[in-house]
Amino acid sequence: MAKRGPMPNFETIDDYIAHQPVEVQKVLMELRKAILEVIPNAIEVLNYKVPSFTLVPGGKRDQQIMMAGYAKFVGFYPFPTTIKAFAEELSDYKKGKGSVQFPLNKPLPIKLIQRMVLYRKMELDRMG
Repeated sequence: MAKRGPMPNFETIDDYIAHQPVEVQKVLMELRKAILEVIPNAIEVLNYKVPSFTLVPGGKRDQQIMMAGYAKFVGFYPFPTTIKAFAEELSDYKKGKGSVQFPLNKPLPIKLIQRMVLYRKMELDRMG
């Protein structure tokens, strides 16, 4: 987020998105849609005050993927194993151990994001 000071508490993912700058809202809505297209039964929750999608019923934090809006990018947090598995395809993006930054001034790589979400879901399903 571009604002200074403590992050406000949001009631819902819609509330979180609505409080972002317009350009960030657009990208977050696009990212949310991409996630829900491949995992329509994902449970939407706020975790660490950011939008999260639980991929398995009753899933804990490591069974969720998250997204967050910032001044110049949207952060996507699909889990470290997913980032590692897609490292080559994500080489054009700034990455952390379990995150990737999608700049606001470039189109979201929707198909890549959806493959990442499905990869993480398959990983969780294999773990039982």
